[in-house]
Amino acid sequence: MKTSYTIKIHDRALGVEHTLEVERDRYILASAEDQGYKLPFLCRNGACTTCAVRVLSGEIYQPEAMGLSVELQRQGYALLCVSYPRSDLVVETQDEDEVYELQFGRYFGKGRVRVGLPLDED
Repeated sequence: MKTSYTIKIHDRALGVEHTLEVERDRYILASAEDQGYKLPFLCRNGACTTCAVRVLSGEIYQPEAMGLSVELQRQGYALLCVSYPRSDLVVETQDEDEVYELQFGRYFGKGRVRVGLPLDED
């Protein structure tokens, strides 16, 4: 069994790709930071979607990713702050609003919240 893996992270916001080595027992985000890469994050606890990525190839293990539904995990989404590599990986950062909408959009019957619109008057 390999003890470290090559991770390629395509940062969509910046249009750059990072390649790093990550130990099997280390979180990907922490390893990236240790190697000088700056990636989006907020909570570091697997509770938000700021560090969300889409796994394009490879296998990831994320038992603490409470910020992503099992369905989104099955669709290939992962949270780098609480993810361990289980193979070489290629991942792509996601827009946080995009992932949040996928995660919680069905709960908002009227659609996305709109800022600055007047309230309906009865």
